[in-house]
Amino acid sequence: MRKKLGFNRMVQILLVSVAAMLSGCTQSDWRSASREPAGIAPDPQNDKQAVIEFYAADAFSWRGWFAVHTWMALKPQDAEEYTVYEVVGWRVDRGQPALYQYQTVTPDRYWYGAKPEKVLSIQGEKAEQLIPKVQKVVGLYPWANEYTLFPGPNSNTFPAWVGKQVPELGLKMPFRAIGSGYAD
Repeated sequence: MRKKLGFNRMVQILLVSVAAMLSGCTQSDWRSASREPAGIAPDPQNDKQAVIEFYAADAFSWRGWFAVHTWMALKPQDAEEYTVYEVVGWRVDRGQPALYQYQTVTPDRYWYGAKPEKVLSIQGEKAEQLIPKVQKVVGLYPWANEYTLFPGPNSNTFPAWVGKQVPELGLKMPFRAIGSGYAD
């Protein structure tokens, strides 16, 4: 009787764990998933200093159980917008480069339902000095037109590669940044 009770308890725990993981997934439809700002980036309208930020958010859908998507944003001193750089696989499927950049006042948007976290934030004079170096190496990224989910190059390979080219950033990629070791 005792063994059966222990087994039943283990099955209950397993079922609750699976349900918790499924409910923790981002929304099933990427078109309606949140892309709202998280409110964790300095507001470029009020904060005039230079800013470098790296973000990570759970990957979309079930992939978020295992991996994160990472990107970076740069804002030179007195700029009114950030330049965001990220690698996205669907762009390659459409015949576009995986690496792209865009201007925005909100570089900290949810990644299709997943709230981002800051991986690195550098502000002020140090950011002002490092931004030209980072911009230069972005143009040298060797896999700008490639994307492979595993082992890479993917969205995590790009920021990790930038961090290796500009060690003064002191970038430490998240453990779940699968593909960040591709450039090693």
